[in-house]
Amino acid sequence: MNHYRSLEEVSLKNSFLTVGVFDGVHRGHREIVHKLVKDAHANDAPAVVLTFEPHPAAVLTGREIRLLTTSDERADLLGSSGVDVVITQRFTPDLATLSAHEYMSALKTHLGLRRLLIGYDFALGRGREGNAPRLAEIGSELGYTVEVAPALSDESGVISSTEIRKLVSTGNMEEASKLLGYPYEMGGEVIHGEGRGRKINFPTANIEYPKQKVTPPNGIYACWARLGGERFMAATNIGLNPTFTPERKIPSLEAHLLDFDRDIYGEILTLEFVARLRDEIRYTTVQALVGQIRKDVEQTREILGAT
Repeated sequence: MNHYRSLEEVSLKNSFLTVGVFDGVHRGHREIVHKLVKDAHANDAPAVVLTFEPHPAAVLTGREIRLLTTSDERADLLGSSGVDVVITQRFTPDLATLSAHEYMSALKTHLGLRRLLIGYDFALGRGREGNAPRLAEIGSELGYTVEVAPALSDESGVISSTEIRKLVSTGNMEEASKLLGYPYEMGGEVIHGEGRGRKINFPTANIEYPKQKVTPPNGIYACWARLGGERFMAATNIGLNPTFTPERKIPSLEAHLLDFDRDIYGEILTLEFVARLRDEIRYTTVQALVGQIRKDVEQTREILGAT
């Protein structure tokens, strides 16, 4: 898979394309992507996904939108689904002023667009004028066809990134995982912390995580931790460590890896969130905190041992 950061970097012929934010690359997204890949490869054509950063709604409304995936995570998920080319186009106010015809002309020029596969509610261009009928009309002029993929629903309704972001932000990791099709992930470089965990015999890996991602609410979680090709159980804390640092403003992400004792500073550790165990609590004594951590570790073993 090739990942480009601008449409201008790309020159293709006869491509099959889908366009959207694809935040999380959830089950609904993958239905579209799998069809794109299948149809493209059956016609010896490249399967291309064009996505945007930042989220267009953040640019158009000015409000902050935290995402389920970084652009690199999104590209990796799309690549693992068989996509040949991912383009992460920077979304700007100037881009938002382009008409549907202007933007589709650019896609035709750079991608040799042959077929456009879009979601049921998709629209692009100034004022979202480029809905399915308008894009098909432009396609008859420029030489591409348009196909609309239906929405994927389950018993909870249509699967959407917006709904999954709400689930993660409220700590409902089980339901978020169900709609994503995989456990929600956070990760980053392991950095030096205060070392308090080691002093109480529960050392933690402090992770420098991307702040633009949706962060689950402060609390304790049962997670799988991925380190290179290895996987470990982890009792994970997101929060302000109120027993020791009640003045902290930005939540830290710390994972106690079970049955593990290695120096991993500088390495990349990724956490798969399986279940929320409890809220973060301020304890009056270190002994009370240690007693609760022991319970958290045992609960983590029990939950992950059943998965």
